[in-house]
Amino acid sequence: MVWLCLTASAKGHTLHFRMAAALDEPLVLVVDDYDDAREMYAESLLVYGFRVAEAANGLQAIELARSLTPDVILMDLSLPGMDGWEATRLLKADARTMHIPVVALTGHALSSALDRARAAGCDRFVVKPALPDTVVDEVRQAISRKRC
Repeated sequence: MVWLCLTASAKGHTLHFRMAAALDEPLVLVVDDYDDAREMYAESLLVYGFRVAEAANGLQAIELARSLTPDVILMDLSLPGMDGWEATRLLKADARTMHIPVVALTGHALSSALDRARAAGCDRFVVKPALPDTVVDEVRQAISRKRC
């Protein structure tokens, strides 16, 4: 078991990376602009044995996805600057990241928003507010489908 918490600045962005799991456990990239929400989901995933990297916007998400190649991305769709829809489209269009499942986190419960997220390339959906256990279950399902 390894515990690591790194905070670094790159290209004017602060990046967070946490690990409290064996190095062979799945890596989840948590993308949310609200610090409290991002930290809550990250801590819940850590408790369940996942490794976690964090991003606060779409641009950071793309940079970290390309450099870390996470097993799954938990993507808030309403982000400042580049939103989660656009970030997901770019990730799914990139050969380096197109295979990574994206679980959309959205406050938009209408079917049109879910259809829009699906069209952007999201593989699964969680409507916020969501209990951490619900998010962990969706992440597990996304990873298990990826391995099939």
